[in-house]
Formats: sequence, structure tokens, C-alpha cells
Amino acid sequence: MRIDSNQTAQPLPASGRNGNPSPAAADARTSGSSAPGDDQAQFSDGHAQVQALVAEALQFPETRQEKVDALRQVVSSDSYQPSSQQVADAVFTHMLVQPAA
Repeated sequence: MRIDSNQTAQPLPASGRNGNPSPAAADARTSGSSAPGDDQAQFSDGHAQVQALVAEALQFPETRQEKVDALRQVVSSDSYQPSSQQVADAVFTHMLVQPAA
């Protein structure tokens, strides 16, 4: 291998400064909403999904903690004995609300 001392150094390409800017960079330049060099963030569709889930969760009635605690105590003491009709109704209702995949 031979090293040529007369050869000049090749400049490295600057990242993000090529002739084909990304669509996000092009949008940032044409929108005029920020100064050059400012950081920007763009939310994905996940943000909208989270907001929709939050709105849906807020529609549910509040949990009545005293009922939850009473049922937890009955189940932990092994005295919860639902009838077969109650179990069948619950399974059927669950299948109607959330069909199997």
C-alpha cells in the first residue's frame, strides 16, 4: 500500500445536508413557523389514540371502592359461591361484548 502525500483530504459529507432533504425538513422550511436551528417535534398517530382512550375511559362510571373491597374479602375468604346461572350469564354477556378473535 502506498500513501500519496500530495493528495488533499476529502471532506466528509455533513449529516442531513445532502441535496435531498427529508420531507420533514422541507415542511419545516416552508412553514416558516420556527427559526432555523430550533428543535421541532411531531406527534404520531399514537398521541391521538391515547387521547381517544382517555376520553373513552372517562365515560365509565366511577369504581365504588366499598363494593370492590367487600367482594375481595368474600373471594379471599372462599365464601363466594356464584350459581351456575350467574356464571353462564356472565360468560354469555362477556361473549356478546367482546367476541372471540
